[in-house]
Amino acid sequence: MSDQDWRATQALARRVLREGAPLVLTEDVRALLLRTAREVAITDAVEALRTEAGALALLAEASRRITDGSNRLMDALHRMYRHQRAGNYDDARQEMRDVLAVEVVPYYRETAQGQLDDMADEP
Repeated sequence: MSDQDWRATQALARRVLREGAPLVLTEDVRALLLRTAREVAITDAVEALRTEAGALALLAEASRRITDGSNRLMDALHRMYRHQRAGNYDDARQEMRDVLAVEVVPYYRETAQGQLDDMADEP
């Protein structure tokens, strides 16, 4: 995961999708969208970049996956830690399993799996 790319993608999405700025598909913007699409498990990015509508949809989907995945993981981590503090490791593990059941972004999946793995020796 490139934190810098994700910040740039989110900033671009904010300008274009929320503030109405035009999406100018420079070589740098195309490269950013392709890298980000790969990192958030979007497989048809090259095809999407062939049209303006496709590029806008690609930007929106990449931004959504970054935001939704982050929110989902952070919320689950907070609940997991609360369960752990209460000594309830079954529910703590279930929080990470629930993330893994729906998450498509590899970075967020790896984080959830790592948390789950870290609890393997717990009761």
